[in-house]
Order: sequence, then structure tokens, then C-alpha cells
Amino acid sequence: MLGPMPPRRTDRAVAEAAPLETAQAATGARGSGSQDPLVGELRRAGLLPLLVLHFLHEQPSYGGRLMERVGEVSGGLIAVNPNTMYPLLRELEAQGLVAGEWEHPERRSRRFYRLTDAGEAERRRLAGDLAPRLDAVAASLDLIRRELRL
Repeated sequence: MLGPMPPRRTDRAVAEAAPLETAQAATGARGSGSQDPLVGELRRAGLLPLLVLHFLHEQPSYGGRLMERVGEVSGGLIAVNPNTMYPLLRELEAQGLVAGEWEHPERRSRRFYRLTDAGEAERRRLAGDLAPRLDAVAASLDLIRRELRL
């Protein structure tokens, strides 16, 4: 019978590493999502939920189409994958901001979401909160363009 295996170098390194929160604090990283200064702050402020609620204000939709719309509207600047979109939709549904139903209730298919009255109120609130930040980003980009004479 063999005895316990000696610890590997990587096991030792992991055990000695700082917790994720400590490492993020040391580097100035805040939370999840993009660390890109142009997009990261807007994402943390609620840009993705605002975009989803806005698109659902226009018409009911499903997760895949919502991901496409985010990419289209942001010119590809904001990329959203299913691991981000579907938990967000479940969270919005749990909060009563959207209501979802299966396209074909007798079998699992696409789940279509529509905006609720509470979701419309949240959409307006988020839009008001984010408008000054979007204006600041736009002004900063305009200054850069003027400086570079573009």
C-alpha cells in the first residue's frame, strides 16, 4: 500500500495564494465583468440589465436574440455569452421585472420574455442613473477624437 502523495508545487502555490477578493483589492479590480474602463464601470452600474429591459420594452424576445442585440447596439464593444445572459434573465424574472414563458409549453423550447410593469419602472430608473455616465463616456471619446483630429 502506498502512503499519501507529497504535496505538488501547484497545490502549495494555491494554498499560499491570496484570496480572490484580496488580489482584486490589491489591483484595484472591482467585482465581476469587464475591467475595461470604458465598459466595465457601465456594466457594474447596470448597463446590461438596462439594455435587456429596453429591448423587452420594444417587444418580447428570447435570450439568444437579446445577446445578438447587445452586440449589435454596442458595435461589438459589449460581448455577452449565455453564462451571463441566462442567469441575468432568471434574476430579472425572480425580481418580477420580466415574465417568461416557453414558446411551446408542451416541450422545452425557446423561452420568451416580456417586460412587466415593475420592469418598465426599473428600466426608467436605470436609464436615469446611467444617462450621465453614458454622456461622460461619449464626451471623453469626443475629446480624444478632437485631440487626434479624427
